[in-house]
Amino acid sequence: TDGKKWLYAGWPTEAAAKSFGIPYKELENIIIGGIGVPGQELMKIGMKMAKGFKNAEWVHVWDTKGTDFRVKVDGRRLNIDDGFTSDEDYKVGDRGANLPAGELFIAPHETQGEGTIFSPITRDRMTDKLVTNVRLAFKNGKLLLNKTTADKNLDALISSFKECQAVDKKKYKPVRTMNVGELGIGYNPKIKKAVGYILTDEKVAGTVHVAFGSNNSYGGTSESTMHWDFVSAPGVNIEVQRLDGKVIQVMTKGRLL
Repeated sequence: TDGKKWLYAGWPTEAAAKSFGIPYKELENIIIGGIGVPGQELMKIGMKMAKGFKNAEWVHVWDTKGTDFRVKVDGRRLNIDDGFTSDEDYKVGDRGANLPAGELFIAPHETQGEGTIFSPITRDRMTDKLVTNVRLAFKNGKLLLNKTTADKNLDALISSFKECQAVDKKKYKPVRTMNVGELGIGYNPKIKKAVGYILTDEKVAGTVHVAFGSNNSYGGTSESTMHWDFVSAPGVNIEVQRLDGKVIQVMTKGRLL
């Protein structure tokens, strides 16, 4: 983008709906409904959520589907995707916005954190195949690829990570293909279902997503050809441990407190 501001907007098509295996009208409701949420409303929700992460050191996320992990976030910039790009955003290198909008995200410490995230649906980076019911474990911030499981197209997922890792070994040091790169929290009230389209999946209200790979564009230190977001099921619980040791719960069963 060469320093220019940018906007990435989704739009429903019959072909896209077919590739996701859902009716066109459902995809239209997800995308257009999500875009239709007033920016001021998303800004208000985002600012409220951000207050819960003030002075955060560790974030613990869990649900009833198999997600249970924690990541370290102290000293990292908190980013709010509410559809607006402010002068302050631009100064720190955050030059873009998405439509639909509606997520809070941060680059965790890349070599710390552990646990598992369960993601009901994602789309393979290389083949575009849908990968379902994925369980990804990580330790010391690094994905344990040999412990990753999925109900469908696991081989494609593993192959994509290995291909990107091979490229990264030639381009970057350290190699961070499989290191945790993002913790995001979706909060668009009109997007309630993940379908395998990451633009809207990561905005589903009451979900979190963990990405592996690059994060140097929003406050992290990793460069990689990989950036793959894995979105949890709705209804997560989020607990924040602050720098002073105090622990507070900021979300219960997908509801912001």
